[in-house]
Amino acid sequence: MAKTLRYHAARTRGSWVVPPRNRDAAAAMSAQAGAALNSPWTEVQGGVRAPLVDDVADAAREVRAAMVRLATGVFLVAMTAIMVTAGAADGAPPALLVLGVAGAGALAATTVIGLLRVALANANRLTAAIADLRDGFDIVRLDSVRDPLTGLGNHRGFQEELDRAAAMARRHNQSTSLLLIDVDDLKRVNDAEGHAAGDEVLRTVARVIAANSRRIDRAFRIGGDEFAVLSAASTVDDARTLARRILATALDRDRNPGQRPISLTIGISGLPNPSADRNLLFRHADAALYWGKRHGRTDVQVYDPGLHGVADDERPTPELAAAVDHVVAQRLLTPVYQPVFALADGACIGFEGLVRPGDGAAFRNAGALFVAAEVVSRTVELDLAAVRALAGAAKGLEPAHYLAVNLSPRTLEATAFNPHEILGVLAQVGIEPSRLVIELTEREAVGDFDRLGRNLAVFRRTGARIAADDVGAGNAGLQLLSRIEFDVIKIDLSLVQSGAILAPSRAVLRALIEMAARRGASTVAEGIETRIQLETVRDLGIQVGQGFLLGVPSPRPSAASIDILGLLPEPEPRSAADPRALPAPA
Repeated sequence: MAKTLRYHAARTRGSWVVPPRNRDAAAAMSAQAGAALNSPWTEVQGGVRAPLVDDVADAAREVRAAMVRLATGVFLVAMTAIMVTAGAADGAPPALLVLGVAGAGALAATTVIGLLRVALANANRLTAAIADLRDGFDIVRLDSVRDPLTGLGNHRGFQEELDRAAAMARRHNQSTSLLLIDVDDLKRVNDAEGHAAGDEVLRTVARVIAANSRRIDRAFRIGGDEFAVLSAASTVDDARTLARRILATALDRDRNPGQRPISLTIGISGLPNPSADRNLLFRHADAALYWGKRHGRTDVQVYDPGLHGVADDERPTPELAAAVDHVVAQRLLTPVYQPVFALADGACIGFEGLVRPGDGAAFRNAGALFVAAEVVSRTVELDLAAVRALAGAAKGLEPAHYLAVNLSPRTLEATAFNPHEILGVLAQVGIEPSRLVIELTEREAVGDFDRLGRNLAVFRRTGARIAADDVGAGNAGLQLLSRIEFDVIKIDLSLVQSGAILAPSRAVLRALIEMAARRGASTVAEGIETRIQLETVRDLGIQVGQGFLLGVPSPRPSAASIDILGLLPEPEPRSAADPRALPAPA
């Protein structure tokens, strides 16, 4: 870009400031900055608004009038010359002719000089008006990319500077780092002490960021409680050092007299490593930030794909959040029910309720939807919407059948979650708490076990059961199993399917079955898809199972029993040489 985001403004320590000669005009114009981008720019002097565009128009009119007067003068000179020529032809005295020529010349000179003065004066006025117009545009343009509360750049300025920083990094083959900074518990400050106190916290954070940043760094407030710092020519290690300085300063009461310690969570990523482009740079830093917030806050996290992951949806976070909100608000979830069977006799004993994105949802599958909800912290809203969708078609369930619903640990540890909302929704369709099973995925570590445990205790007191879902799919499940008493252990399909062919996997299956038995929990085998897998889990003593071999998910729950023995593999015929073979009949 020919001009940077400074737009004739000087930048000091991460802040956007207007030069002294324009500061008064900028202050007067900031209230109307947004409208000014789509209308003639104005300046305010002495309390009276003088449109700069009117100045330009007035100067242009004066120039046009001067040109008209010049043309008139030229016409008069020409007529005088014609008259003199005619007089000479008629034999007029030479003295009279000389006098006429001199008069015409004087008239012409006077006219031209006067008109040139007028034209030059108006040209100068026009030039000055254009310069003022440009200054006004630059000042208003600065206001359009500056956050009025903190003086830092705003979200619009951040997006433009992010494009510029990414282009510069590619052109000069240098690294650039992005820090995303979230103010922890700002909502609690606003609720307890008012928005004025919250605004002061935001201003303090802006000062802390500016005080610790380099002059070449760019700082922005990109959301209500979220800030960003673009650090050019720096690695992620440099950015981590900067982030730790910012966090330490924010927490240091001595450096912020009169202000409480401020907790921040900071996510970092770098271009070109580990993020290959500007979109991934933001998404990776955002994923690191949200991981830090879910796992204790007051933290600095550098993006690690193995630890933080990221939704494979390339949309930016605000767009993802809007897409998830649209699914929830418009109820774009389609419920399906997978039957769960007793492996001894094939009786249907319950259903696992699942949801899929319906028509109009901007997600290709349920996995993408729920990952996006975790990325944008919408798990509570999405889980509640899923339970409401499942309750609608579950009215016809027989009292002997249970309904299992999946809840994310993010939901159960969230302050906004209330277990009675789930219980109330199911009570409306006649499902008693004793028929409810809450399934917890084990794929990600839990941040707040105390709150999660309290919410599970509410469910358990009503008679609901708690199941550990997908056990064996991730290391985080070991932490869940070590800290929570589960009524049901659901073994992940990866273990079930490998256990049918691999001895080490069968050993793990036996260990899980023994652990469940010691705890008094039942076991459920997930993902049974072949006869061999069914035979294996039955032989190991697993009592309950589900999978495509037994029954596929359906929009309407079907409680028909299955011929479990008929699904087992045919016994292998024994050869006559086999001593275990029965003797042939006589």
